[in-house]
Amino acid sequence: MMREAVELIVKALVDETEAVDVREVEGNRGAAVIEVRVAQGDVGKIIGRQGRTVRALRSLLHAASLKHDRRFVLEIIEE
Repeated sequence: MMREAVELIVKALVDETEAVDVREVEGNRGAAVIEVRVAQGDVGKIIGRQGRTVRALRSLLHAASLKHDRRFVLEIIEE
């Protein structure tokens, strides 16, 4: 559920929507790690100026984690 929400937001931010890959994997201590991969040219758009965009995404996940009683962690994977 959170994976789909993050994917929707990320696709709205980037130019190459077909290159967006969002996966949810189990992390340590039961936290759900949401990994986001985008095209090399779109990494800056996801991070934003001084990290504001990625910080806003992480804030949304934190609010959702309180509601769902489960910890979510967002990772931007650069390849």
